[in-house]
Amino acid sequence: MTTFEAILLTIVTASTPLLIASLGELVAERSGVLNLGLEGMMAMGASCSFAAAVTFDSTLMGVGAGILAGGFMAALFAVVVLGFAANQVGSGLAVTIFGLGLSGLIGAPFVGARRDPVAPLNIPGLVDIPFIGRLFFGQDLFVYGSIALTVAVGLYLGRARAGLVLRSIGENHASAHALGLPVLRTRFLAILFGGACAGLAGAYLSLVYTRFWSPGMTAGRGWIALALVVFAAWRPRWVLIGAYIFGAATVLQLHAQAAQFGVPSQLLSAVPYLATILALLLLSLRHGRAIGTPGSLGVPFVPDR
Repeated sequence: MTTFEAILLTIVTASTPLLIASLGELVAERSGVLNLGLEGMMAMGASCSFAAAVTFDSTLMGVGAGILAGGFMAALFAVVVLGFAANQVGSGLAVTIFGLGLSGLIGAPFVGARRDPVAPLNIPGLVDIPFIGRLFFGQDLFVYGSIALTVAVGLYLGRARAGLVLRSIGENHASAHALGLPVLRTRFLAILFGGACAGLAGAYLSLVYTRFWSPGMTAGRGWIALALVVFAAWRPRWVLIGAYIFGAATVLQLHAQAAQFGVPSQLLSAVPYLATILALLLLSLRHGRAIGTPGSLGVPFVPDR
């Protein structure tokens, strides 16, 4: 395998957790809920999944624990913002702080432990095709699952009746409620889905991407996932593209540091985040506001009857 092929494989691995977390956030935001607790949910997913995988010596148990941890944090967030109509920005930040702290407590006994790598799904015959074989047919199940999830979310939001209901609630929850649509239930399920995806993304970080646990290992990926949703204008296919662009920026800056270009390593480490800020700035300058923003995004809903 050439160096270029190895870099492409690393880009796919680095992009997968961003894609999974962003898709979950996209669904939640299309329902009208801004979930800034994504970073904390990812951290909880990473710590709980690694703890369960080491304790039970099962990657499958670890993945399940990560999804449940993310869903649990999302349920707490949903109770606060839906049940008590609290401010979504403040509640999300509180969930992030709580999740980062609790994940460090849960993962503390497992610092230094390691897991065996997850075996890729090498499709016989196809994986041996020069250049594209390993890239397209030698990935792990998480990678293929993230692509399938992108397609499923796109079809759900664009074709399914439940997806159209969710979008209408996100655009105008008052009108949707007047028509008899279940606003709170739909938003609660959307938040749970977003939390489960964040937990799964965290599980991928600790069980596949790094194969160990350390505090702060999410490294701002939850915030980047939030930015990717805006960058993609709330469209699943553009979330896919954006996730891989950021994954490429993350991997290439590491190779740039290794090549010792004479640029400070701290500046190179900041490149992916600066690129995201620049993309959002250009989008804002061009359109005045982000295209596709749900009309009721971030606005608490209180039924009047």
